[in-house]
Amino acid sequence: MKIGTKVTLSLIIVFIIGILISGFALANVLENKAESEIDSKAGALMAMNNSIRTYTNDQVQPLLLPKLDTQQEFIPEAIPTYAVRETFEYFRKSPDFASFFYKDATLNPTNLRDKADDFEADIVNRFRREPETTSISGFRDMNGSKLYYTAKPFPIKNESCLRCHTTLDKAPKSQINTYGTENGYGWKLNEIVATQIVYVPAQRIFDNANRFFLIVMGVVAMIFTAVVVIMNQLLKRTVLGRIKKIATVAEQVSVGDMNASFGSQRNDEIGNLAEAFNRMKYSLEIAMNMLNKKG
Repeated sequence: MKIGTKVTLSLIIVFIIGILISGFALANVLENKAESEIDSKAGALMAMNNSIRTYTNDQVQPLLLPKLDTQQEFIPEAIPTYAVRETFEYFRKSPDFASFFYKDATLNPTNLRDKADDFEADIVNRFRREPETTSISGFRDMNGSKLYYTAKPFPIKNESCLRCHTTLDKAPKSQINTYGTENGYGWKLNEIVATQIVYVPAQRIFDNANRFFLIVMGVVAMIFTAVVVIMNQLLKRTVLGRIKKIATVAEQVSVGDMNASFGSQRNDEIGNLAEAFNRMKYSLEIAMNMLNKKG
């Protein structure tokens, strides 16, 4: 195998290894960045929903609770969970946010709309088993879409919540008339009864990250290819071509052609090699002349 071929193959191997390593590192960075971006969106939505919950609990509920016992029909707007869910549905009406979801996923809800499915129930039970866990995040496939979820425990901190969720005799009559007597009772103070869970569509963000990855790796590959081609041409012009010329002249001299010339050389290592061959040619020429005179 010629030196040029060896050098070219060596450069290609080195650059392929470099591309693989840099691609792996870049993929990890982009994936972490995408997850961080998704988590940031989920956190912002969670904070917004909790703000609505606090507002409803502190300012709206005190105005509406006294009416619950006098009304035949329950007033759900007095319940923070209902207010948060309804507000979020308005938020989802925008096409940009139609794939976002929020739910107070409850094991035993009054309104069955808030009933936790099996996946969410497992999260609630985990929060119950691990009181030190304050947040759980990950990915879930729903309706053919990949969603990123952030879940937080939902314990009963306010005694006002227990009025509607302990026993039937304490619950407002309008609530019983609306939701019945089977669900949403038996809650206890400080008990984790649900999880606040936000679902954020992740596929578009990961698609953008993958697209950026392909663009960057394409640019890097083109740069590496250009470097290989340039290095190969420089090697041929500055090293291999000159060595080949020296070898040709040396071959001519070896068969007795003393008129062959190495020509002018640059002041570098290959030039020094050519000068050494030049001196050897002169020495050989002198020796040949001496032999001819003796003969």
